[in-house]
Amino acid sequence: MQLETAYMREAIRLSHDKMLEGFGGPFGAVVVHNGDIIARGYNQVLATNDPTAHAEVDAIRKACNKLGTYQLNSCELYTSCEPCPMCLGAIYWARFRKVYYGNTRQDAANIGFDDAFIYQEIESPVSQRQIPMQQLLSDEAKIAFKAWQLKESKTSY
Repeated sequence: MQLETAYMREAIRLSHDKMLEGFGGPFGAVVVHNGDIIARGYNQVLATNDPTAHAEVDAIRKACNKLGTYQLNSCELYTSCEPCPMCLGAIYWARFRKVYYGNTRQDAANIGFDDAFIYQEIESPVSQRQIPMQQLLSDEAKIAFKAWQLKESKTSY
C-alpha cells in the first residue's frame, strides 16, 4: 500500500502544481508499469484550447507512446479525481488492469466540474439529446466498414 500512496501523491502533486502554473483544472494522473511511473499527465485544457486535454488522456497517450502499444492492460492508472465520461471511455479502450482515484465525481461537481449532464446525455436517445445529432450518408460511410471487415491484414482491437 505504500507504493500506491506514493503514486497517488504524484498524481495529486501534478493536479495542484500544473493547475497553479495555469495549464488547466486541478487534475493529474500517472501510469504505472511494473512498479515504475512511465507517464505523467495533467489537465492542459486552458493551455492548449483542447477540451480533450484531460490528465488521464494525456497520461494514456504518453504511456502508449512509451510502451509502443495501444493497450495498457499491464498498467495501473492513478488519477487525482474519478474520471469523467470521456476519460472513462479512454480508460476502457486502453484496458488498464486497475484504476485508483482521489476525489469523487461529486467533489469535482462541487468546484464547478460537473459531468452529470454528460452521463445523462449518453443515456438519452439520440433524438432527445441537447446537441442535435442526425445520421447522414450512412450507405457511403459503411463502405469503409465493409473494407475493414474484408481486410485480411487488420489488427483487431
